[in-house]
Amino acid sequence: MTGVFQGGIQIEGEARGRILKLGKPISFWGGVDPVTGRISDPRHPNHEAELKDRVLVLPGMIGSSSSSYIMLELMAKRLAPAALIVAEPDAILGLGVVVAREMNYGSIPVLVLPHERQAELADGAEVSIRRDGTIRAA
Repeated sequence: MTGVFQGGIQIEGEARGRILKLGKPISFWGGVDPVTGRISDPRHPNHEAELKDRVLVLPGMIGSSSSSYIMLELMAKRLAPAALIVAEPDAILGLGVVVAREMNYGSIPVLVLPHERQAELADGAEVSIRRDGTIRAA
């Protein structure tokens, strides 16, 4: 769907990319391969999807605080998503982004967009994200 959405800013930034909308919550620890940047959990509906340069729309997170380490590894290897759009504030993935920024691996925006608004975003749609949290879907 085309439109303009206003995300809550958890980590400020700008990004462009195609949306990868996850079909269910995920744990990055055990669910994402930090070597390939792909979803490795064979039970996940997006199994084998590549995260690199995608605007990752997450309906929720599962589990481990080690997910921040996986995000850091993805950023260090340039395999990270272009941005994260989460349904609820998430400190764990955000921590990985903050540490990556401090280690000069770059940074990505992390925005909060409730489930109802996430439902309006089409998987594969091109979007741009501005520093003020505006998401423009083409």
